[in-house]
Amino acid sequence: MKSTCRQAIPAKVSADKAYQNAIKNSDRQNARIEHNKALERVVVDLLTDHMELFKQFSENPSFKKWLRDSNFNITYQPEAR
Repeated sequence: MKSTCRQAIPAKVSADKAYQNAIKNSDRQNARIEHNKALERVVVDLLTDHMELFKQFSENPSFKKWLRDSNFNITYQPEAR
């Protein structure tokens, strides 16, 4: 995955209003659920420019898990909100 894409995904996920709301008002488990939804929205938005990313996300379960886990760990910072 290209470096610019790796940097853009956490920023876009962190900017997702539903995810921000979940971090502020929900527990970690519900924030994780909303994170996964936000990540899927971001990946679909990036589809046109990053077809390989979408293919890996859609077809490679270990890549999808890695991307979910790493982005959640980067973006879930309830004390910062």
